[in-house]
Amino acid sequence: MKAKSLKGKTSEEIKNALEKSMKDGFKPTLAICFISKNMDRIAISNILDTQGIGVFGCTTNGEFIDEETEKGSAAILLLDMHKDHFEIYFEEYPGKNYREVAISVANKAKTKFSKPAFLIGTSNAAADGEAILRGIEAVAGPEVNAFGGAAGDDYSFSETFVFTNGKESDNAMVCIAVDEEYIKIKGIATCGWKPVGTEKLVTKSEGNHVYTVDNLPVLDLTAKYGGIENVSPENHNLLIEIAANFPLQLQREKGDPVMRPGLRVDWNDRSYYTSGAVPQGSKVRFSLPPDFDVMEKVVKGVENLKAQEMPEADAIVVFSCAGRILSLGPLMTQELEGIKNVWNVPMAGMFSNAELGRATGGNLEMHNLTTCCIAFKEK
Repeated sequence: MKAKSLKGKTSEEIKNALEKSMKDGFKPTLAICFISKNMDRIAISNILDTQGIGVFGCTTNGEFIDEETEKGSAAILLLDMHKDHFEIYFEEYPGKNYREVAISVANKAKTKFSKPAFLIGTSNAAADGEAILRGIEAVAGPEVNAFGGAAGDDYSFSETFVFTNGKESDNAMVCIAVDEEYIKIKGIATCGWKPVGTEKLVTKSEGNHVYTVDNLPVLDLTAKYGGIENVSPENHNLLIEIAANFPLQLQREKGDPVMRPGLRVDWNDRSYYTSGAVPQGSKVRFSLPPDFDVMEKVVKGVENLKAQEMPEADAIVVFSCAGRILSLGPLMTQELEGIKNVWNVPMAGMFSNAELGRATGGNLEMHNLTTCCIAFKEK
């Protein structure tokens, strides 16, 4: 399978880059598109559609090919995968019936392929990525290869979109089902944020609303561990500081912890809402601000994936949490360059609102502050 990546800041630039990529006879069938909400994604989708190319698309908080990060642009990975070996599904979930919608998609894929794997994009920040993964697992089994991310909106905290040929929605999932009889797909979700302190008990929570940890308001306890002084509604940088530097680490019986950053404060009781469920009675630890080890752990995880499961790849897709670039800044390019150098094949990715994948040694999860790297190889 041949792959090429391209980028541009206008639909005309994308059109020219596409035409240039095909001059040597390359005939892509699939485009994985990461496009800023401020660009004309419909025009770009139509350009690809005119060439008979299937579109998997998400809006972003930034996008990249290889290690070159951009904002307000389009990053596209083109693949000439055989059309019999993949199918694109696009389904809305207006009734918040995420698991049922995912089961429906997985059943369609299972009918077409005996062993499907899935690349998933979701829109709407309130969408339950874990419920989607549970729906996929219910049909394809707990060991299914399923990865993806949640669309972004250039940090505007408004609407996010997924799209495909002739369709888009701010409340839907787009999914590529791949036939693993012909296409090998493997991935890893790695964070690298170091824990600090002892395990603590979540004494009151409902879903993703965490009230108290060790019977103290979670905001106060987070501020104590983070040394945050101005803990008030007037501190407009408070949430970015908490989410990017001092997220909760939800402990799992199996595999690595899952990051659960605080995203919205309820000042009435100094509780906060996290990115995913934090069950009452579960155990958490706090985090240290990131350093170079964070990037090294991610690259090492990808190197282990190559050594143990994926010695060769044709193309790489990366979903990296928007919080990582907020924390790491320009250093983020070093992490992406490290990932790129593992296989040294065409790579495209985005900065996402959440990541979907299997933590090291663990189950399929919805993640935050995590990099999810997915490798494709035609058998």
